[in-house]
Amino acid sequence: MSEVRTVTDRDDAPRGKAARAPSLWLTVLSLIAFVVLIALGIWQIERRAWKLALIDRVEQRVHAAPQPIPAPVSWPAVSAANDEYRHVNVTGRFLHDRETLVQAVTEEGPGYWVLTPLQRSDGTQVLINRGLVPSERRDASARRDGNPDGRVEITGLLRITEPKGGFLRNNVPQHNRWYSRDVAAIAAARGLHDVAPFFVDADAGSQSAGGPIGGLTVVRFPNNHLIYALTWFALALMLAGRLFVTFGGGLFRRTRFVHEPAGGPDAAARRTGSDAGTIVEQA
Repeated sequence: MSEVRTVTDRDDAPRGKAARAPSLWLTVLSLIAFVVLIALGIWQIERRAWKLALIDRVEQRVHAAPQPIPAPVSWPAVSAANDEYRHVNVTGRFLHDRETLVQAVTEEGPGYWVLTPLQRSDGTQVLINRGLVPSERRDASARRDGNPDGRVEITGLLRITEPKGGFLRNNVPQHNRWYSRDVAAIAAARGLHDVAPFFVDADAGSQSAGGPIGGLTVVRFPNNHLIYALTWFALALMLAGRLFVTFGGGLFRRTRFVHEPAGGPDAAARRTGSDAGTIVEQA
């Protein structure tokens, strides 16, 4: 379908196009949104590179030969970035009468982590997550045979303290309800001194017969940053396409000029000069 306009109609065209043009604020907001989407995509690409480096670093720590835990003088400098998931070993004697049960959900099912202080020969103490016990064995009297006496050597992964509590649930030390492995709070509740600011997840080789199930540490880091980046870039591309249609579509509209003789039947109605014509625009 085509639209036919005479030369005398040209004065009305700018007003019609102006009415259809987007507002300045909408244009500015669209450009800002485009820049933000591109920035988000780039940020996710950078996050992906960081996550891949983290996974590689942790894999190297987990599979390395076990090393002694950091010396007490270096405990204040222990951090997640530099030390978490290091494969370590530590020797001492368990203080079974001061163990703490922390609610847990694992691949073996729900139950409790058994955190027991390990008294070392230098007088310092380290909390050991000995592993999981099911709810029916939460009472220490039900697993006395699994609590070794005397000197033991524990091998496992160094973990960073988990302060305050779990998701939507805070630790309640006064009621002995624990939802996270908060080293400082557990040490205070059990009257421990000179305690390392981290704990050790014992591996399966360190568990004793009848004791908690060790070696259940899950080392898994979700890495969906590439999907997120592609999503942001796709949204930016869609927005760019919309802006192109809005502002650049008119460049591709075809307009042709049809010349009619000045003496035609409608010449009197259209004449504005000695030789007027008709403009035909393809809609």
